Amino acid sequence: MERVAIIPARGGSKRIPRKNIRLFLGKPVLAYAIEAALQSHLFAEVMVSTEDDEIAALARSCGAAVPFRRSANTADDQAGTADVLLEVLACYEALGTRYESGCCIYPAAPFITPALLAQGWELFASGGYDSVFPVLRFPSPIQRALKLEGATATMFWPEHYATRSQDLTPAFHDAGQFYWFSAAALRLKRRLWTDRSGALVVSEMDAHDIDTLEDWDVAEFKYRFRTGRP
Repeated sequence: MERVAIIPARGGSKRIPRKNIRLFLGKPVLAYAIEAALQSHLFAEVMVSTEDDEIAALARSCGAAVPFRRSANTADDQAGTADVLLEVLACYEALGTRYESGCCIYPAAPFITPALLAQGWELFASGGYDSVFPVLRFPSPIQRALKLEGATATMFWPEHYATRSQDLTPAFHDAGQFYWFSAAALRLKRRLWTDRSGALVVSEMDAHDIDTLEDWDVAEFKYRFRTGRP
């Protein structure tokens, strides 16, 4: 099984301090990602890429591997996800292990389930894609989006002012949960989104991007509703 789960969890976070180990309904949010990956039985190894001692200790206590630390170059705000993944793959190769594919799982994504990871893998494995990731449908047509100049609202695309919503093409956005990827394609193109990326549509109740404390509160509310937890 030449697949690795890579969970990039650096220690620094400006909008939500110590975000990756903050308690989500009483459990460190990172633990949800690790548990989903381990329970899926899809990976030869589930690892956490971090430069932080506390995160590394938590990762190991949850069953993940931390075979090496993230470098200073990939632990700052400027490093992209592809940079982190390429560094991890290179470090494994230096240890004698070469993975053909992997899954980048974001650490603050508690809605990920083993079943969702498996659905993503099935699409990735059967479609010949460079990458596959979950997407959410925009709740309103983006063709009727507004921009504000002061308090004045104007349309980006005024030609759609009278177009019925059902006649507009639905639009989607990245759910911010995980990316299945081909290691060869990542090395060649050095990016996760390519012209051969596949999308797995998920329900609004099965994902929530967490960037602010308000996002965190909403995500906990949704998680309680979704799971029936008190």
